[in-house]
Amino acid sequence: MPRTAIVALAMALLPAVAAAQQKIGALPDGYPRKPVRVLVGSPAGSGSDVMMRTVAQKLTERMGQSVIVDNRPGATGGIALQLAAQAVPDGYTLATLSAQNVTAMLLGTVTTNIPKELTPVVLMISQPYLLVVTPSLPANSVKELIALAKAKPLVYASSGTGSVVHLGMELFKSMAGVEMTHIPYKGSGLSMIDVMSGRVQLAITNTLTATPLVRGGKLKALAITSSERVQAFHDLPTVAEAGVPGYELRSWYGLLAPNKTPAPLLAQLNREVSQTMNAPEVKEKLAADGAEAAAPNTPAQFRDVIAREIAKWDKLIRAGVIKPQ
Repeated sequence: MPRTAIVALAMALLPAVAAAQQKIGALPDGYPRKPVRVLVGSPAGSGSDVMMRTVAQKLTERMGQSVIVDNRPGATGGIALQLAAQAVPDGYTLATLSAQNVTAMLLGTVTTNIPKELTPVVLMISQPYLLVVTPSLPANSVKELIALAKAKPLVYASSGTGSVVHLGMELFKSMAGVEMTHIPYKGSGLSMIDVMSGRVQLAITNTLTATPLVRGGKLKALAITSSERVQAFHDLPTVAEAGVPGYELRSWYGLLAPNKTPAPLLAQLNREVSQTMNAPEVKEKLAADGAEAAAPNTPAQFRDVIAREIAKWDKLIRAGVIKPQ
C-alpha cells in the first residue's frame, strides 16, 4: 500500500475501529489460562527488549501466568509485527511497537500495515535518545563532533534502515550541515557493539540501551535529544542547546494485539499493563535509564499517538527534510 494511503487510513480508522471494538466478543473465562507471549522485533539488549523484560516480570506476578518475551529481530521489527498480525486474536500473542517501526513502515521496510492489521493495547513509555560516540573519538561536544565531521568522513550506526534513529541522524545531518555514512544493524544492541569497538564512530540510540554503557565508560554521550534536560542525565546538554538549535527527537514504546481481539480483553490487558507501568519500582527502574512511564491511556488514545506519528514522519519525508539512504 502506498505511504499516502497508509497515512489516510491511519486517520480514517480512528473512530471506526474504536466503535467496532466495542461490539466484538467477551472476556474469556479465567484469562489468562496459559503463558502470554510478547513478540519483540529487536534483539536482546535493545530498548524494546529491556523495557519489555522489566514489565514482563511484574506482569507475570500480577496475572498469575508467565509473560514470555520472544525476540524476533529483523526488518526493523517487521518480522515480529507480521507474526503478531497473523496470530489468533485470543490475548496470548502480543507485540511491542516502537516509533521506529512506524517510520520503517512508511519507508517500506516493515510491510505490515500497522493501522489496518494490528490493534493498539496501550502506550507504555516515552523517552529521549542519546547522541553517543565511540570513546576514542576526539570529540567531547556536539560542536566538536560537527567540526570533526566536516573535516573527515565519519560513519554512524542505526538500529535499522527506516528506524527513528536512522531518520533522526539524517535530520541531524541536514540541520548541522554535515555528511556521514550510514550502517544499519538489526537492533540497537547490535549497533552499540560496533560503536563501542570503534568500527563505527557514533549513533543516536535509546536511553534504555545506552545508559549502562555510558555509565560504564564504554560509550561517550555528547547530548540528549529531548527539548529539555532529563534528571537521569542532568549534566548532559540537549542537542539543541549544544549546537543544533531546534533539534528534538523522542521515542515511545507500546503494546499491540492482533486485529479482532475482543474489546473486553483489550481493556483487561490495558489495565494490567498500565498498573504495572505505574508501579513505583517499575517507574524507578525506567527513570534510572532516562525513560518515563506513559500516563494511563486507552487503546483509542494509543491509536491517536500512532496516527499522529505516521502523519509527522510522512510530512518530513515528503518534504525532503529527511533523505533516508
